[in-house]
Amino acid sequence: MPAAAGIGGPDRGTGKAPAAAEAAGSRVPSRESGRDRALLVEVDLGGGEAAARLAELKDLAASAGAEVADIVTARRARPDPALFAGRGKVDEIAERRVATDADLVIFDHALSGMQQRNLERALQCRVVDRTSLILDIFAQRAQSAEGKLQVELAQLQHLSTRLVRGWTHLERQTGGIGLRGPGETQLETDRRLIGTRVKMLKTRLARIASQRETQRRARRRASVRNVALVGYTNAGKSTLFNRLTGASSYTADQLFATLDTTLRRVVLAGAQTIVLSDTVGFVRDLPHDLIAAFRATLKEAVDADLLLHVVDNAHPGRDQQIEAVDAVLSEIGADQVPQILVRNKCDDGACEPGVERDEYGKIRAVRLSALTGAGVPELRAALVERFPRPGDRAATA
Repeated sequence: MPAAAGIGGPDRGTGKAPAAAEAAGSRVPSRESGRDRALLVEVDLGGGEAAARLAELKDLAASAGAEVADIVTARRARPDPALFAGRGKVDEIAERRVATDADLVIFDHALSGMQQRNLERALQCRVVDRTSLILDIFAQRAQSAEGKLQVELAQLQHLSTRLVRGWTHLERQTGGIGLRGPGETQLETDRRLIGTRVKMLKTRLARIASQRETQRRARRRASVRNVALVGYTNAGKSTLFNRLTGASSYTADQLFATLDTTLRRVVLAGAQTIVLSDTVGFVRDLPHDLIAAFRATLKEAVDADLLLHVVDNAHPGRDQQIEAVDAVLSEIGADQVPQILVRNKCDDGACEPGVERDEYGKIRAVRLSALTGAGVPELRAALVERFPRPGDRAATA
């Protein structure tokens, strides 16, 4: 999958750049760093958590490789149908963009195709919405062949909804001697080509999904217990995965550091055979195209015997992050899978490592630090208690 020229640049699946951005006179940054300078826009629509959303937007922009030039905030009762932020605020954004020499404007919201086109004309630069930003990060992070296919499928599905009058070359193709054809517009050609590519990607992903299902059936026949790590992005899932399995998966203090699902066996004395899977991190308002494209990967969580829901216990918005993860789990059909809440990052004195049980004595949460290893033995003991070897003491119901 070819690399893009920058955030919101040429679509990796098609290799084409939206002509609306070209017409708006998008500039390629000539700075030594080569990084796009981004003006961030956060519009508070009354849902609360504006500060937390803005902090996450900064992290997303940094993860995408952008340099934050400035931030514009606004409050509205509802989005403007044409410009999302309203004419007055858009004029302010345009002035701020010129003053800060920003290359693009990033909105922390999902924009309609019409809103994005109108904003690009008004701001004379590229406009990237939250969905496109997350897709761009995923495209940078995908390493496996399956991950690249999934990201390209999500990008094309997102692009297919934005073709209407979004390109400057949509005039009907002119005929001529030897050139007259059915009169197909460029728009129809693009839509047809995208549709063909999407069909091919779905076929290849279905083949991979079939292979994964065969592997899952083999594990079930061998009485292997499947445990999946789920959680908000940057909660520390990969660090915990490495701590439990001895693997060396990539870890970093950034959003969506890893995308590709990794499976490793966990050897625990007194426990049944356990295979642990590290899945992609979730985020609030995760694009539906991504959920659909990664459905085969996320099926590891659906078919799991137990979910370890990893939470950044030091994050001020952890409760909202838990709700966002639960919403995605419900959407993919994994909300009925048993869970143990893993309160990670208990290494700053805010909490003591240990185990929390409900009124029936069943383990519902484990407090630990995946970085230092404190509390990890308690999590291992919880897994042994949940999946004891036949002949050992029964698991707590």
